[in-house]
Amino acid sequence: MTKETAVGPEVPGYREFEFDLPGALLDHLVRALDEMESAPLDPEGLSIVPEAQGVYQLFLDGALVYIGKTDAEAGLFRRLVRHSTKTQHRANLDPARVRFKAIRIFVFTAMDLETQLIKHYTAEAGTRWNGSGFGANDPGRNRDNSKPGTFDQDFPIDINHDIATDLAGTKTAAEVVSELKTALPYTFRFDTGPGRSRKPHPDLANTAVTISPDRTTARSIIEELVPQLPSGWQATALSAVLILYKEKNDEYPQATVLARS
Repeated sequence: MTKETAVGPEVPGYREFEFDLPGALLDHLVRALDEMESAPLDPEGLSIVPEAQGVYQLFLDGALVYIGKTDAEAGLFRRLVRHSTKTQHRANLDPARVRFKAIRIFVFTAMDLETQLIKHYTAEAGTRWNGSGFGANDPGRNRDNSKPGTFDQDFPIDINHDIATDLAGTKTAAEVVSELKTALPYTFRFDTGPGRSRKPHPDLANTAVTISPDRTTARSIIEELVPQLPSGWQATALSAVLILYKEKNDEYPQATVLARS
């Protein structure tokens, strides 16, 4: 319910009036979201979503699992495409199970809509992907030994999934890993040059490798690539990321070593 309250003494010529604008906005948003039909979180479903500020919900098998908010710069379309990508090539998760609702909001009040919506829906059933690491960016190299979030534990990356890009042939290892990184819907990190260089490590740039035509998954490509590298390289699949570093015999929690050179 909205709050419309007269405050202060009633005297001739003057009154004070308080209107609960954040509460009214939240009431209308909840009603609008509950009345909407969800759409598939895929390119066709997202085609009508603008790059604008607003709020959105994600559903897994019809159950609400995530609530988010965007601003105009990182708008609804970009954020939902990112989430759509995150659900691909995941064990135990068919992307077709995930749907969304989104509402563009032209004027935000000072209230934290995301927090208020989460609070409202958590009181009813919960949103288990909020706080699970689902919406987080890759924390980077220094966090690879950390325990993965619950989303990545429940739905780890699927390195056995076929990829659309054909990497067969002979080229530098740097070209192969760069093309593979672009093709994968999850993070693939590999060693770069010394210092703050963003270029591939010299071993990758200066080593020619051959990938067979039947290598169509991240696992099979990596398993053929790494033994062709100079000594000391290791490829590891973690719950959320695939990594390739010059770090022979390093161990990570909840990870699988794919190949060493």
